[in-house]
Amino acid sequence: MLEIHAFATPNSVKVAIAAEEMGLSHSLVPVDLRQGKQRSDAFLALNPNGKVPVLIDRAPAGDADVVLSESAAILVYLAEKTGQLLPIDPERRGKVFEQLFFHASAASPAFLLAFLLEMRKAPEGDARTAARKEVERVLGVLDGVLQRHPYVAGDAYTIADIAHFGWIWRHKAFGADLAPFPAVKRWHDEILSRPAVAAAITSTLALAH
Repeated sequence: MLEIHAFATPNSVKVAIAAEEMGLSHSLVPVDLRQGKQRSDAFLALNPNGKVPVLIDRAPAGDADVVLSESAAILVYLAEKTGQLLPIDPERRGKVFEQLFFHASAASPAFLLAFLLEMRKAPEGDARTAARKEVERVLGVLDGVLQRHPYVAGDAYTIADIAHFGWIWRHKAFGADLAPFPAVKRWHDEILSRPAVAAAITSTLALAH
């Protein structure tokens, strides 16, 4: 049984989606960010960075558990553990990692900043304009990729799609419109319709109630 310490966040839903897609038995352990549970001593012992999600892969008696943070790292671990959603071929595998790193270095920071400005109801100005432009730039990059291929790393659905979807699923929360990016919208709607994705979203959102 895998334990996914999580909350109703884009990064948390990525790991829940991967577990559902890979058919892995798992439980979601709520870490209520509204109450600051991510700063508790118990949680910081799992992830000193104080961020969700955290995966615990319980080992047989006598062996050490695997404790892992950072959603992209968890996606890679689960893919390698199961042999799913991560190609073996070096070129195709490299394209998956290219997208994972693009997400970590560009997409996720852009979406997070725009989200925080929206949530804080920051006044209109240079900061919000710059954040929106960066979101649009990132979505434009992805739209170009998805005009050439059905998925972000090529012809197959992979953990790279899961990584991007986690945030793009919440595009309305950070003030983005997918209409100007038809390839991204097509991709988003297709992934949203996957049963495993729907199940993961439902279970992750339930953590906030």
